[in-house]
Amino acid sequence: MRAMTCPAYGPPEIVEPRELPTPEPGPDDVLVRVRATTVTAADCAFRSGRPFAARLYAGLVRPRFPVLGGTFAGDVAAVGANVRRYSVGDRVLGLSPHDFGAHAEFLCLAQDRPMARITGDLPYTEAASIVEATTALTFLRDVSPIRPGQKVLVNGATGSVGSYGVQLAKHYGAEVTAVCGPANADLARSLGAERTIDRTRADPTRPGTPEHRLQDVFFDAAGKSSFGRARRALTPTGTYMTTAPDPSALVHSLWTARGRGRTCRFATAGLRQSPDTLAHLDALAGSGAIRAVIDGVHPLEDLADAYRRAESGRKAGTVVVTC
Repeated sequence: MRAMTCPAYGPPEIVEPRELPTPEPGPDDVLVRVRATTVTAADCAFRSGRPFAARLYAGLVRPRFPVLGGTFAGDVAAVGANVRRYSVGDRVLGLSPHDFGAHAEFLCLAQDRPMARITGDLPYTEAASIVEATTALTFLRDVSPIRPGQKVLVNGATGSVGSYGVQLAKHYGAEVTAVCGPANADLARSLGAERTIDRTRADPTRPGTPEHRLQDVFFDAAGKSSFGRARRALTPTGTYMTTAPDPSALVHSLWTARGRGRTCRFATAGLRQSPDTLAHLDALAGSGAIRAVIDGVHPLEDLADAYRRAESGRKAGTVVVTC
C-alpha cells in the first residue's frame, strides 16, 4: 500500500512516500480503505517533535509511529472473524488516536475503536473533516457542558477545532463570540457567531475596551491564550478551556478543580472518544446541525504541502488529504 512516512523528526519535507505491506486484520479487527484524512495540530507536533512533550509519547529520539494521521473516512475493506459491528463495503469515519496510521491507503484497527458508519451521503472529504469536531464536542458537551443562554467566546474560531466549537456552542443554545482574523469574520458569522473580534486589533481579555465582555465560557480552541489572561474575561463562575495541555494549564486545572470560582479545564480529547461519539457527529452532520469547514484538499503525495498549510497560521477549517 502507499503510505507517507515520517522517518525522523523535522520539517514538512521530512515525510516521504513508501510502499508498505497492507495490514492483515486479526479476528477482532477492521481493515479500512482510507479515502480521506486530515493534518491536525497533533500530526504537526508528532512530525516535528515540537513541543518536546510530544516526544514523550511519540519517541524521544525518532518517531515510534512512522505513519501519522489520526482521523479518517473510508470503506471497510475486510473484517476479522469476530467482527459483528461492521461489514465489507460500509462507509465509515473515525479516529486512530493511539498509534495513528491514517496517512496511508489502508488502516487496520479494532472494531471497538472510535469509528462509526456514515449513514448519509456525506462525501469522504467532509466526513474526515467532521471527525475533527470530536475535540470541540469533548469540551463543550462533556468537560463543561454548554447550557442555553450562556455566553461563550471561541478563541481561534475559524480553525479546525474552533470552527466546530462555534457551531456546537450555537447548537447548544449559547450566545457566541468568535475571535479570528479579519479575513474570516464572515465565515465565523455564517457558522453562528453573533459577534466577531479581530484578533489582530483587539484583546477581548483586556478590561475597559469595547471588546471586553464577561463570558461564561472561554474556549481557547487555538491554545494561544492562558487562564491568567482569560480569567479577566470570565464571570465569577466562568470556565476557561484550552486545547493546549501545557504545564500551566495542568496546574491551574488541578488548583481550580474544587473551587467555586473561575475554573480552568483541559482534556486529551482524542483519547476519550468512543464509537457513540462518532455516530453522534455523523447524526449532527446529517441533520445539518454542523457542517464541514474545509480549508483545502491535498492528495496524499502532497502531504508536505498539507503540513505547510496546516502550520501557516492562515488556514480556515480543516486541511484534508485524499488517499
